[in-house]
Amino acid sequence: MITNPASAAWPLLALVLAVLLGITTVLARPWWTERRRQRQRARPFPPAWRRILRQRVPAVARLPADLQQRLKGHIQVFVAEKPFIGCAGQAVTDEHRITIAALACLLLLGQARPDYYPRLHQVLVYPGAFVVDRVQPQGGGVVHEQRQALAGQSWAHGQVVLGWGEVLAGAADPVDGQNVVIHEFAHQIDQDKGVADGRPWRPTRALGRRWAQVMGEAFARLQQQPSEVIGPYAATEPAEFFAVVSELFFERPQALATEAPAVYRELALLYQVHPLAW
Repeated sequence: MITNPASAAWPLLALVLAVLLGITTVLARPWWTERRRQRQRARPFPPAWRRILRQRVPAVARLPADLQQRLKGHIQVFVAEKPFIGCAGQAVTDEHRITIAALACLLLLGQARPDYYPRLHQVLVYPGAFVVDRVQPQGGGVVHEQRQALAGQSWAHGQVVLGWGEVLAGAADPVDGQNVVIHEFAHQIDQDKGVADGRPWRPTRALGRRWAQVMGEAFARLQQQPSEVIGPYAATEPAEFFAVVSELFFERPQALATEAPAVYRELALLYQVHPLAW
């Protein structure tokens, strides 16, 4: 049988073109995503959403005008990209979406073009505190199963779970240092490596080492000496320390800066904002 060399080359050429197309698509995806997000951020912010912010998220009114505008753009992207699912009979409306999105996006304020919690696939909303079963090793191969009622939880595989009643309570008082949404989304930032360990990604090794030193020393100090500003829950583990001081950073920045100035500086570098100036 005589084979035409040109026809024999077509399958190889088609394979090469398919590979090149795939590579081009992967490389161009961030550009397409950012273009879509730019259009979403540029849309007029719905008046009904403005009313929700005024009624439910008084922290927004404390922000400088430029950051308020940036926050609204981030909210529009967040709501467009992240599914909200009601649980235990909880209906999900714009009030739930906008309130939660506004608080979650406070952590992104310092970034003009954030990645919007890339590991997060959905937000689950319960009416109030929800019950989870936790298995705790007791040593010697023995485990203890304990039921706990939680206000919120961040899962490394792409979910944040929130109790709506706790969300409302945290949003209503923007200066008490307690906000379940800020807490759980700080965990999401911390889970950039798949596990929360109190060491979110830093752009250089030097910054990572300084973060570890400052936060490690502050955590150890809290374990040895209770603080009137940083609550005792922060002393349970480094991941909780990071989440708790993040709540304080956005809601009680002066108290945190006075109590732990080095911690405040590290958080200001991480979040790229300075709530002391608001």
